[in-house]
Amino acid sequence: MPTAAPRPSVLFVCVHNAGRSQMAAAFLTHLTGDQIEVRSAGSAPADSVNPAVVEAMEERGIDISAEIPKVLTTEAVQASDVVITMGCGDTCPVFPGKRYLDWQLHDPAGQGVDAVRPIRDEIERRVQRLISGLSGPGGSGTSNAHGA
Repeated sequence: MPTAAPRPSVLFVCVHNAGRSQMAAAFLTHLTGDQIEVRSAGSAPADSVNPAVVEAMEERGIDISAEIPKVLTTEAVQASDVVITMGCGDTCPVFPGKRYLDWQLHDPAGQGVDAVRPIRDEIERRVQRLISGLSGPGGSGTSNAHGA
């Protein structure tokens, strides 16, 4: 009986892990179920997820109100095939064989839900493109490309 290929893993990183990275992780989980292992973290995690981000995601039927920002660890980077920073200047340890992307996105910190919606929508578009890339030929290949 053939062994199933290991599922790809993605880590979304933003300094506070309270907005962009939480939305990206939630969209990827929502759209792929358990087909992809999804993580999010930040170098200086906030105490809670941004309430405007929670509200904006609820509008899409995705409840992230119970999520808690997590600290970025070397182990999380090592365990991920794709590491995506959210344009927030956070840095990750670099390991061979990983794919690194940087998504330049506006920061939802201190913004109301009206300002968060376009950020949410752009993250959703990028996550959908990411899914196509992960399932296509050479999907979890390595690269230092920026964007997606």
